[in-house]
Amino acid sequence: MPDLLLELRSEEIPARMQRKAAGDLKKLVTDALVEAGLSYEGAREYWTPRRLTLDIRGLTARSADIREERKGPRTDANEKAIEGFLRGAGLTSVAEAEIQSDPKKGEFYVAVISRAGRAAEEIVADVMPGIVRDFPWPKSMRWGAASARPGSLRWVRPLQSIVCLFGTEHEETSVIPFEIDGLVASNITYGHRFHAPQAITVKRFDDYIASLEKAKVILDAERRKEIIASDAANLAFASGLELVEDQALLEEVAGLVEWPQVLMGSFEEDYLTIPSEIIRLTIKTNQKCFVTRPQVGDTLSNKFVLIANIEASDGGKEIIHGNGKVVRARLSDALHFWKRDQGNLPDLETLKGSAAKFDLDLAKPLDQRMAKLDALNVTFHAKLGTQGERVSRIRTLAAELAKITGADPKLVDRAAVLIKADLRTEAVGEFPELQGLMGRKYAVIQGEHASVAAAIEDHYKPQGPSDRVPDDRVATTVALADKLDTLIGFWAIDEKPTGSKDPYALRRAALGVVRILLERKVRLPLLSVVKDPDLLAFFHDRLKVYLRDQGARYDLIDAVLASNTHLPLEGGGRAERAGGGDLGSSSEGHPTPALRSDPPHQGEGGNDDLLMVARRVEALTAFITSEDGKNLLAGTKRATQLLAAEEKKGTAVAALVDASLLTLEAEKELFNATVQASSQAADASAVEDFRAAMSALSTLRAPVDRFFTDVLVNDENPDIRANRLALLRLIRAATSTVADFSKIAG
Repeated sequence: MPDLLLELRSEEIPARMQRKAAGDLKKLVTDALVEAGLSYEGAREYWTPRRLTLDIRGLTARSADIREERKGPRTDANEKAIEGFLRGAGLTSVAEAEIQSDPKKGEFYVAVISRAGRAAEEIVADVMPGIVRDFPWPKSMRWGAASARPGSLRWVRPLQSIVCLFGTEHEETSVIPFEIDGLVASNITYGHRFHAPQAITVKRFDDYIASLEKAKVILDAERRKEIIASDAANLAFASGLELVEDQALLEEVAGLVEWPQVLMGSFEEDYLTIPSEIIRLTIKTNQKCFVTRPQVGDTLSNKFVLIANIEASDGGKEIIHGNGKVVRARLSDALHFWKRDQGNLPDLETLKGSAAKFDLDLAKPLDQRMAKLDALNVTFHAKLGTQGERVSRIRTLAAELAKITGADPKLVDRAAVLIKADLRTEAVGEFPELQGLMGRKYAVIQGEHASVAAAIEDHYKPQGPSDRVPDDRVATTVALADKLDTLIGFWAIDEKPTGSKDPYALRRAALGVVRILLERKVRLPLLSVVKDPDLLAFFHDRLKVYLRDQGARYDLIDAVLASNTHLPLEGGGRAERAGGGDLGSSSEGHPTPALRSDPPHQGEGGNDDLLMVARRVEALTAFITSEDGKNLLAGTKRATQLLAAEEKKGTAVAALVDASLLTLEAEKELFNATVQASSQAADASAVEDFRAAMSALSTLRAPVDRFFTDVLVNDENPDIRANRLALLRLIRAATSTVADFSKIAG
């Protein structure tokens, strides 16, 4: 079967766009071919700074013929109906339609539409111009004289040539010469811009990739990355150093070169007094170079590794010299920022009001920067006020949270007023990625408590599912306050995530709260802080994501979240008579008791302690596969499903279980068993032993089975029927302290 080779060669494509663009090309082309009736065995995309390539193997040479019968109206239908049928079928008259008979419906028209299959070359030539014209680049441009014409081709950078070859592995391939704005597809490509700019005639993919390599172009980006990583590590090792790996930088530089050449430069050791993070970011951001460190220790060395795109005749000396000049200039600026941030601001007199507001010490540089942040009224969000106002809110919230986390309130307060101070430092102004980290360094220099310094850096954490959570209590407290203030604020102004849009990273903030609460075992009733059931539901969604990633079943999570965690029986969870007294045994011979079967309003409040929700899910996960768990699930489902069916029909259900109306032994047994199991489950839940609570409730299986065998729930007497349904509701209420078992599959 034939193969298809496609190359779109242009001026340099931004590195950040290359991988996605190659994937888009593969999807757009293969989808279009399949939609046109072709199939293929495999497809792989490639990319370099100057080309997107697609290799499709085993493409069918022709699409299949199509014969379709389209049924129309009866032959005696009105004229308009027949005309509409003919238009839709592409026929000019009824003479072109067939007439078929149906014993019941009579005679009707049928249009037989036959379409011959098309050659793959014709299909490719038909779909490719549209794919290229409508390619989904984040940004595109027009160029040359043609750019003055409306509708001229747009591409990320000027498109220079197209290769499109079709044929089998052992036969001559042919060019599919489609045209786009005067650019005609051919079998000609070009190698490295400087080393091999001559034209290359291509036959098929294997020949193409080999010819490119001879012309100093390595087509496979993953191979370029391997070469860069290996050569850089070896060069560092040969100098007695170790390469500081950076996967994002490796991906970027692999998209900047077609023929990677690894070289080593250096800078003066005096610059090593700058924090390593600043050195690394300076060299990475401005020169796309890797830093190195001694093979023992965490400090950096004064050597850096750069990746060139040419084999220089002088061995790279001029390239190294040029990069070194730029690196030194940038490090000189960074050293200036580092020193200035540790000095006094020139306008301290104007900052006294802000300093008093936040109890700041203007003798300390970081305190000065916080006062400056407030005095400048730097906006956090137009509807949520300034950064200073936000810090005040975080400070107040952190003070309340400290009572729950057990953190030192004085240290929490000090950390809260300093967490945003480094936003006014020059280092963070140059490298926003360093916010928090630079604040910690400046805090250590001015003698802050270790917990305060840690909190300044860690209050942003975790910033993703793989990021660590704060481990210090002060940091934990301030991180929670920061994220909760963000969520509460944006919910208050109705700026919530919608679909895939989340411009303020609120999902990440909520997941950060979830991870801190669970991984640091913080018992926080969220509704006491967020005051909004809709926001609590948002936390529940993030909790589901987190727990599912941990391996929990979605139905068990839903079952716990849908349950009523308030104790369902009067008297704080114990079954009691209306006038008091234990109902753990049969009520015969005693005053008539009445037990409430409708639980208090459920709402969201019972599930706002996310740590407890997670523990209940964990306990339910372990319990549900046991024999006791199967018993509890089977017994509860049978009762709740029947009850739900009757409630849906509007059948009356008594508010109280009246023991005087329990006449059969099976219903008395179930009533007493439910009272006893509920009491035991409530006691176990009170000490957070959820597995024991479930085990207590699992004893209801046998009484439930006997009840359904011996008792007709829908008795003719409406009072008895309502009472028996109340008994079933009592079971549902009792088990809902653990989970809503109707949500569990199986």
